[in-house]
Amino acid sequence: MYQKDVIHTDQAPAAIGPYSQAVRVGNTVYISGQIPLNPKTMEMVTESFEAQAEQVVKNLRAICEAAGGDLNNLVKLTVLLSDMSHFATVNSVMEKYFQAPYPARAAFAVKTLPKDADVEIEGIMAL
Repeated sequence: MYQKDVIHTDQAPAAIGPYSQAVRVGNTVYISGQIPLNPKTMEMVTESFEAQAEQVVKNLRAICEAAGGDLNNLVKLTVLLSDMSHFATVNSVMEKYFQAPYPARAAFAVKTLPKDADVEIEGIMAL
């Protein structure tokens, strides 16, 4: 049997359902999908898609740091978008926050996301 440790930080939004912000098993951390919620107010960032994407990355960064790593420890991301027209903006935001070598990534357009967000990103981090 494996040891499962829950990761939690007040610097990222609280879970809005029956799940953890992240779970560590051994040297791997599985980070739940983050939407553009401001962790202090639990309100959606709505001024632009870029602002939403930046808030999502900030939420991911806070969870990575709570787990003892940083964004550069992420090895896999899954990006969910309300519309593939946002793909280039996601790339631009990632270039601001991530350094090469970049994590592996998949991106999908989906019908809807929680709270009508335009972007959600989940990740897997290796420590």
